[in-house]
Amino acid sequence: MIGAFVAAGAAGRFSPRFEIPILSLMAAVLGGLLMGYGARIAFGCNMGAFFSGVASTSLHGWLWIVSALAGTWIGIKMRPWFNLRNS
Repeated sequence: MIGAFVAAGAAGRFSPRFEIPILSLMAAVLGGLLMGYGARIAFGCNMGAFFSGVASTSLHGWLWIVSALAGTWIGIKMRPWFNLRNS
């Protein structure tokens, strides 16, 4: 990446722009906080908790997938609140 920055600078084409819409930023922060909370209550990687739970036929793995599907549905329904497209 450093080489790409140097090459872009040498060519006079290095002009980073950070134009992030505030609603997109809010959606990303909210999603990050919720993912962090999920990892915290799973005592680490929540995906690892899912895979090891299902592989060991534990109830928590199956509850995780039901909760993840419900959370995904809620997240998709919330996308228009942040002017994000469902494509």
